[in-house]
Amino acid sequence: MPSIRDILNLGPVMPVIVIDDSANAVPLARALLEGGIKTIEITLRTPAALDSIRAVADACPDITVGAGTVTRADLAAAARDAGAAFAVSPGATPAVIKGCAVAGLPLLPGASSASEMMALHDQGFDCVKFFPANAAGGTAFIKALASPLPDISVCPTGGITEATAPKWLALANVPCVGGSWVAPRDAIAEARFEAIASRARTAAAL
Repeated sequence: MPSIRDILNLGPVMPVIVIDDSANAVPLARALLEGGIKTIEITLRTPAALDSIRAVADACPDITVGAGTVTRADLAAAARDAGAAFAVSPGATPAVIKGCAVAGLPLLPGASSASEMMALHDQGFDCVKFFPANAAGGTAFIKALASPLPDISVCPTGGITEATAPKWLALANVPCVGGSWVAPRDAIAEARFEAIASRARTAAAL
């Protein structure tokens, strides 16, 4: 199973997906692959999420699918059983960290402060999700952390757009950004997969 660092190095943008109908999951994944995207985070925010992860894991082995919004230990086990290769959490509680460890699921834990990042590093995490990225301090905050916390890589998510992603990716400690603009919820629901593939091409080239 790939490590979180390996997954973040698969491409500059990890689409954050909210999906309402699992029938759209495989066409979506194929559109993203067509555009050069190699990894996606399907958030556990809808009843269709786990079935969508399962469908993508079964039909599209060339894309690494993770489960986002893992906020409870039981969700880690459910995501693993559905075929997720990793988990993403908006924050990091002891229960979520333990649940992912027990499930054998690599975790990208959420953090929004230097203290949280240091505490996670003490527990063995060298990659964190910075969330909510814009509201929690933006690029200036993450740039300021590069010197005192050089061993921590950051995947910012929350309010990042196609226009602002390059500013984040220019930072030495940001290998990848998460964003919903590549595959917006309404575009998925309306099966606008050609448009998604086009956005994916632009994102993969950042």
